[in-house]
Amino acid sequence: MRIHAILAAAFAFAAPISAQADNFKLAITDVEGLERLQTEWGPFKAALQQASGHTFEFFPVNNRTAAAEALRAKRVDFVITGPAEYVVIQKMADAKSLIGLSRPDYFCAIVVKADSPFVKPADLKGEKVALDDVGSTSGHLCPSQLFADYGLDPKSEIGVTHTTRAVAHEALKRGDVAAIGVNYTSWTNGVRDKDTSTPPGAFRVIARSGDLPSDLLVVGAHVDPAVSASIQAKMVENKASVIDGIISAGGENAKYQGMDLVAIDDAAYAPVRSMYATIGYPQYSEFIGE
Repeated sequence: MRIHAILAAAFAFAAPISAQADNFKLAITDVEGLERLQTEWGPFKAALQQASGHTFEFFPVNNRTAAAEALRAKRVDFVITGPAEYVVIQKMADAKSLIGLSRPDYFCAIVVKADSPFVKPADLKGEKVALDDVGSTSGHLCPSQLFADYGLDPKSEIGVTHTTRAVAHEALKRGDVAAIGVNYTSWTNGVRDKDTSTPPGAFRVIARSGDLPSDLLVVGAHVDPAVSASIQAKMVENKASVIDGIISAGGENAKYQGMDLVAIDDAAYAPVRSMYATIGYPQYSEFIGE
């Protein structure tokens, strides 16, 4: 009996933190360092704790791969991430989609100068095009898919360069590139409308995607499904305070202004998996650009 008791105690001590069902580790894939996590996501964490009745501790990660590996190793329990990251994390760590952070007007667009001769994506064959960071859902994968949808192979029939949104905007103005592929709302709010030297009418959208799948909170496969379901229900039940916790921090979280929390299924991310195939990564089993 005593041996059994000792073994039971040892297993309990070795169990992952999520097995305690009251203290979980939370990572955010695009935020590095504990200080930034506390500043940008601290109010959300506090609201999540209040709504769910559980406690959460930030788990800083240096990159997306680190988040996936931590999930697979059961060192982290929940991760907030984007659509392109999710499909890789899901494949690497068998993570589950828990709840969507639905952003309004979350789509990509192909933009040219208003006085250019380009009226449809196919007109850009052989031209230089600037896209956002490699692997970005709305600034790389989505514009690439748009070109493919309109009959251009983004891998061979346009000259793609990856840069920041601000640099791409200036390159388009100068004529260094014929078009840019961007998250449209982020471009208009963050670059175009703040450019006092050039009016918004100097640019023209020649194609736009449908709205993209939501950013989302994912949960590790090791977390008790009943606990996950309870947290999901409590987040929806208390969505006003949870949402306020996200957007009140401002900064990068301003992109969530007007958001909603929605139940979301893995099938919603099928278009993102197709985007990976379009850019030459049909297995979507690793993060590109890392």
